[in-house]
Amino acid sequence: MTEEIIIAGFGGQGVLSMGKILAYSGIMQDQEVSWMPSYGPEMRGGTANVTVILSDERISSPILNQFDTAIILNQQSMDKFEPTVKPGGTLVYDGHGISHHPTRKDINIFRVDASDEASKMGMAKIFNMIVLGGYLKIKPLVKMDNVILGLKKSLPHRYHHLIPDNEKALMRGGDIVQVIQEVH
Repeated sequence: MTEEIIIAGFGGQGVLSMGKILAYSGIMQDQEVSWMPSYGPEMRGGTANVTVILSDERISSPILNQFDTAIILNQQSMDKFEPTVKPGGTLVYDGHGISHHPTRKDINIFRVDASDEASKMGMAKIFNMIVLGGYLKIKPLVKMDNVILGLKKSLPHRYHHLIPDNEKALMRGGDIVQVIQEVH
């Protein structure tokens, strides 16, 4: 099993940390892992993306042009990365701020309205964990116990008191993910 994933959005949306948590979760399951971030010089508001590869075999290169999964958090990323999803692959997106929804007919498309849900829960910072929870409901590549271990590994110790909120957000994402299109 090899899963090649791109996570893309604005800086400040937790794109890189979502990728890091996925990578740590894969490490906890003795998988081969690659985590390769890419972001502009801006701290917040600029575009950011991260490529994560989880595999049972050695990873030959972290540089990819096509992906099994794209997790998209803004319109710029939708425009750039929707075409890079392999036929039969998966696209997961947050509908907030998306004006041109995905149009491909040869990929699986899922929507997680994480921005709205994070607002309802009164915790904007858990937005990325809601998205990740939705993705892991669709593709349970890593066990939830390992995601929690990945959270503990990637969050600074002073934020460990937020892990229960993050765990709730992961579960909530799994509850609210919507199937837009499935190809067989």
